[in-house]
Amino acid sequence: MAHDDKREREGKPPTLWQSWVSVLAAFFGVQSSANRERDFTRGKASHFILLGLLATILLIVLLVGLVKMATSFAG
Repeated sequence: MAHDDKREREGKPPTLWQSWVSVLAAFFGVQSSANRERDFTRGKASHFILLGLLATILLIVLLVGLVKMATSFAG
């Protein structure tokens, strides 16, 4: 994690992985204030919007798949 600490000190934007983790954490309401501040100060809104839309689509597909599987087992 030393590499992440170096990125933070240099003020570089979050990596794709850091952005994805931030979106998922915010999606479930467990985003840390330090990461939220990093995202708002150095992140690009467009990246978070696209990742948020992707997370929403994946959640919908997962839920639809689970419902179809449950109804197929029910008869």
